[in-house]
Formats: sequence, structure tokens, C-alpha cells
Amino acid sequence: MTSFKVPTSLDIGGIMARIPHRFPMLLIDRVIDIVPSESCTGIKNVTANEPFFQGHFPGHPIMPGVLIIEAMAQTSATLVVASMEGVSCDTHIVYFMTVESARFRSPVVPGDTLTIKVQKERTRGNVWKFNGKAFIGDKLCAEATYTAMLVPRDEAKSEA
Repeated sequence: MTSFKVPTSLDIGGIMARIPHRFPMLLIDRVIDIVPSESCTGIKNVTANEPFFQGHFPGHPIMPGVLIIEAMAQTSATLVVASMEGVSCDTHIVYFMTVESARFRSPVVPGDTLTIKVQKERTRGNVWKFNGKAFIGDKLCAEATYTAMLVPRDEAKSEA
């Protein structure tokens, strides 16, 4: 259990204070329902202005599945960093390690609001395993299990 106050929701500024992603790769707009070190919900308002829609697919825009998985990962990374005292995007970075059991069930198109529910399955040291599910309304669009590692920025730079 954390000894400091963790917010129950984060706006875009709060997200950007916790993960290093910026336009065009920042794929979540808000994080709500934060239960520290356990779960949260990410919100992505999908608009026709997204740069990937120019080529995926002209005349029939669909959000790429890998970007839905990336939005899940960003939601999870925000939860990890928000749950830990003294951790920010200035001090640490969260690296994707694995993606397992990804399933895509329904297309995501401009005008949709993607609701991303992430749940921690386990933590071992600085490695976190999550289950993520993406919904449009009540309809499941995608799901995946994935792991990520929290690394201090000075170690991340030395490995590059």
C-alpha cells in the first residue's frame, strides 16, 4: 500500500508528467478510476485527425491494432508511475517487454471513445504484468496480456 496520496484520475498534463510520450505517439487522453498498483481506466478519444488514419486505410479508417495495444501499455505505465512515490517521466521510463494473447474483436474508427481497462496480474521486482481490455461502450474491441519493466532513466541511457 502506498504512503502518499495517489490521484484517482489524471488529465493530459498528469499523464505527460508520468510517461514520456508526446504527440503523435501519446495515445491516451485521460486516466480514471485509479486503484494504486492494481488497476485503472484509460480514455482515448479517437478522431479523424489522427495521423495514422491517412494510410490505415484511406476511405475506410481503422485504428491499427498495435496502437490499441500501445494505448493499453501507456495506460498501464501511467498507473505504475502514479503508484510510486518519487517516480516521474524525468526519473524513470517504462519499457514494453512482451505482448501475449493479443486479440482484436472489433474495429475502432474515428468518433469512437476507446475505454481501456487495465488490471495488474502480478509484480516481480520492477517487472509488471497486466491484462488490458479495450471497449467501445460495452463492446470488447481488443484484449491482451503484456509485461513491462520500470527502469531508472540513468540506466536506460547507459543501455542505449
